[in-house]
Amino acid sequence: MRRRAVQMILTAVTVVALLMGIPGAVMGSTMVWNSEQRTLDARAQSLARAVDRRVAEGQEVPHSLVEAWAIPLSSDQVEAWTRVSLDGGDAIVVGDRIEGPVLTGVVTTALGTTVRMEIPATQAMRKAGLVVGAFLGGMVASLVVGWALANRLSRRLSAPLIYLAAQAEQIGSGQVRARVKPSGIEEIDLVQDELARTGERMAGRLAAERQFAADASHQLRTPLTALSMRLEEIEMISTQEEVQQEAQRSLEQVERLTGVVSELLDPSARSGGLTEAIHVVEVFITEREEWEEQFEKAGRELVFTDEAEQPVLADGAKLAQVLATLIENSLRYGAGTTRVVARRSTNKRGVMIDVSDEGDGVDEDLAPDIFEYGVSGHGSTGIGLALARDLMQGMGGRLELTQHRPPVFTASLAAIPTSLDPDRVMPEGPLVSMGRRSRRF
Repeated sequence: MRRRAVQMILTAVTVVALLMGIPGAVMGSTMVWNSEQRTLDARAQSLARAVDRRVAEGQEVPHSLVEAWAIPLSSDQVEAWTRVSLDGGDAIVVGDRIEGPVLTGVVTTALGTTVRMEIPATQAMRKAGLVVGAFLGGMVASLVVGWALANRLSRRLSAPLIYLAAQAEQIGSGQVRARVKPSGIEEIDLVQDELARTGERMAGRLAAERQFAADASHQLRTPLTALSMRLEEIEMISTQEEVQQEAQRSLEQVERLTGVVSELLDPSARSGGLTEAIHVVEVFITEREEWEEQFEKAGRELVFTDEAEQPVLADGAKLAQVLATLIENSLRYGAGTTRVVARRSTNKRGVMIDVSDEGDGVDEDLAPDIFEYGVSGHGSTGIGLALARDLMQGMGGRLELTQHRPPVFTASLAAIPTSLDPDRVMPEGPLVSMGRRSRRF
């Protein structure tokens, strides 16, 4: 900002100096040259009039008369070479011819007298050079003064803008009531006041959102906790294996719902969190147990394949929630067999999880915005895919729609090198049975 302001002001000063200085120097030097020429012409005319008076009176023109006018009359004049030609053909010459550039004055009178005077042009050239030098010095002085004023003005302009940027940064970082001193520049002060009002409005909205989140969290988690306790009680007191299995599945759904509520009410939990080395196949087991029966009731098939066979860096609960969202969308809006395939990336440093089916897919006009909040092609809320994308980004991965028809959603995660496989670095301990969760493919 400062450099740009200085450059703009110096450019303006330079243009003005050139537009005014160069023509002024040319005009000044021309006026000096013309002044010297007029002075010489005046000397020649005075000599010619004196000679004409002698000729008119019938007197002889003495050599001393010409010498008197050839000698300089003042200190700023120089001796001139003079030639006086009379009507009868006689000529009187005073002085030596001058070498180099000269100024010449020639006068011819009515009586036929011709006076020619020449003086060196060096004096006129020196005076013209002084005028040009004065103008050049003025141009340089103008540039120096302009540079000094530009620096001062740029500091006066840039300092309030720096403070204004700091105020905006404070508001962006959460200090919504950040204030700075008025700068004295009306436009900048207006922006500062508007930022202050914006910060106050943000403070009010943040307070309202936090209160809503706290109220919603309390109102939702209390019944969910009671429901979990009731399901656990049913699982414990029931003697029928089928009832116990259904209670266990219901508990898993309640746990998932609790996690979704927590993620929705806490944006910071979506954008951050702890990641660890996990096996994708363990997440696949959980998702198969949750969704396999529902696909069978719909007359469809759900297939899980782990071709990567490599641990990934992720949060198991969040990855399960992402896959659950994609599988649920495939169950509702897709068709045919739904395949969930984990494969290694081309550079062997990542694991790609593809979720695909044989349905109609996503329209071309909807595909670019499919992960935006509120965007849905089937009249739903449009939150599921947007939340899944945020969860993947929070784990350092990404979620993409890699194929429109038939649809293929790809979740990308960082892979753990084989040398750092957690099962090799830290051998597995004894397996604790937790119902269906302990099963493997």
